[in-house]
Amino acid sequence: MASFKALRIFNEDGKVASRFVDMTVDELDAGEVVIRNEYSSINYKDALAATGAGKIIRRFPCVGGIDGAGVVESSTDPAFQPGDRVIANSYDVGVAHDGGYAGYMRIPSAWLVPLPDGLTTFEAMALGVAGFTAGLAVVRMEANGLAPGNGPVIVNGATGGVGSVAIDILARRGYRVVALTGKAAEADYLKSIGAAEVMLRSDLDLAKIRPLDKSLWAGAVDNLGGDVLSWMASTMQIGGTIASIGLAASHEFKTTVMPFILRGVTLCGVDSVNCPMPLRREVWRRLATDLKPVHLATMTRTIPLDDLPAAFDAFVKGAVKGRTVVKVA
Repeated sequence: MASFKALRIFNEDGKVASRFVDMTVDELDAGEVVIRNEYSSINYKDALAATGAGKIIRRFPCVGGIDGAGVVESSTDPAFQPGDRVIANSYDVGVAHDGGYAGYMRIPSAWLVPLPDGLTTFEAMALGVAGFTAGLAVVRMEANGLAPGNGPVIVNGATGGVGSVAIDILARRGYRVVALTGKAAEADYLKSIGAAEVMLRSDLDLAKIRPLDKSLWAGAVDNLGGDVLSWMASTMQIGGTIASIGLAASHEFKTTVMPFILRGVTLCGVDSVNCPMPLRREVWRRLATDLKPVHLATMTRTIPLDDLPAAFDAFVKGAVKGRTVVKVA
């Protein structure tokens, strides 16, 4: 098979950096399924990995990209046949196993999800890990009793990939969604994808978080951690549910047990990396049906593989919104 372009991440003399190289399938990490990659995406985690701004990569060198979707070229597992379209993400993809920023992937079959009816490979990457995480959060919250009639749901980190998809999914399902953001200029964007109201983080007094504050939210999707999550916990309604997804602000969470024992609040940890395969396939099925965002095109931009290196800095600085698909093929 001919060589193909790949964005590989290296650690050279203690400095992490990425660059394009030519590779062959035989040079990729082991796996039962070889995939001709069509699309990948950029997630915050990808930018941290490729630039060395975060300690993400666990083995060097490694092809970056925690997302990939394409067509099976060959397979030693009869569960996958040449011509099948598949999604590869999570597990070790792009962090300890060669990932989606390459013309081909070679992936363990146990990590692969067949592309569900109702999604194209482009749409699968417009969702990507971020969209899967948002979908998993909604599934977990509703399993814990969240319903549109319970009250409003607040989403922070609202302009990011997870936040944008979560807003769209929740609004489609009939929830009143409040977007919490630090970007006042993006209010129109947030309303265009389903937010009924936009709140600014600068309007919150995070220096004075009470153990229990005014009861506001039936549900909350937290992408930040830190003081914002603490404030959310203090303002949940009785029986409310929080989905903890990220730690872009801080890994710390300072609160008391009072929201949990006096209001019966549930805190759901959302782990998209180790999600069991039966649940993973079910969430992807729902992302192709009743959870499929209706504004996916509005929140998505597409770049060619060659433009990847120039795109990462804006992600590290938090200066992007929505989702970015990488056209590989």
